[in-house]
Amino acid sequence: MSAKFNVRLASEIANHPLPAKILLTKEPLEPLSHVLLKLLAFVLFQRERLQIEPRLHDDNIPFVPDVLQLDYEMRPTLWIECGDTPASKLDKLAVKVPLAEIWVVQRSAEELIATKKEMRRLELRPNRYRLLGFEPAMFDEMLTLLTHRNELLLYRLDFTEQQMQLDFNGVWFEGAFEVQKF
Repeated sequence: MSAKFNVRLASEIANHPLPAKILLTKEPLEPLSHVLLKLLAFVLFQRERLQIEPRLHDDNIPFVPDVLQLDYEMRPTLWIECGDTPASKLDKLAVKVPLAEIWVVQRSAEELIATKKEMRRLELRPNRYRLLGFEPAMFDEMLTLLTHRNELLLYRLDFTEQQMQLDFNGVWFEGAFEVQKF
């Protein structure tokens, strides 16, 4: 049975507004950590026309992104995969969405290492992908706080320093995330 997670959002960052609320769904076999990764990816990459798990109306793209931004001509400009993503899928995405930024958002920097190793083994194109991983302790604590009704208030987000500050369900989080290129 699927589950729904309501999240009330707010941002104290003037140039990083968030919608008032979003609804996330969890499919029966989907891990709860995947729901949290989609939420964090949505918050970190927030921009106009950003969507969570939209169905594309393009028969040439057989995948459903975790988070996606389309341009005004309905072409993907930002494609985010969350969690364990096979390198073979990333390779196909590079061809199917040639103009899009492709990001992989994972639970920790350790998971990024394994993903990059598989990407090197399959000889994926260099300088085409970006990977982001969180501090495992922070992510795990946030995961224990995830309920069907949630509140997230973003206070600081800096991709240059790879730092963020937020309040999630009444608990303060100040942590780093790691960004790598491949």
